[in-house]
Amino acid sequence: MSLDELDDDVTAALEQLEGDTTVALDRETRNELALLVAVFDGDTDELLRRGVHALFRQTVDTGDLDFHLRQSYDVTYDEYLAGMTYDEMTGHGQFSQRDDDRRYQM
Repeated sequence: MSLDELDDDVTAALEQLEGDTTVALDRETRNELALLVAVFDGDTDELLRRGVHALFRQTVDTGDLDFHLRQSYDVTYDEYLAGMTYDEMTGHGQFSQRDDDRRYQM
């Protein structure tokens, strides 16, 4: 394939995207998507799957997901996967506080 063929495929993908998408795309996003559609044989569903996976992986790797989870839900992704908070994992709060006055009495 040549650069001209790629340009033709991108142009065709751009024209197809005009009617296919229900999301308003800016010019830059539309051009990037058209290039990806041309490269990946026009499978926009696969691009969507890959895009969501890439965004998810990036937010996990950079800690952004934990940041937003902590802000909104006061948990981390690891806590979500484990089904319990770190405090629950370590037993924090499970035992009552010691009474230091009675600590050494028998």
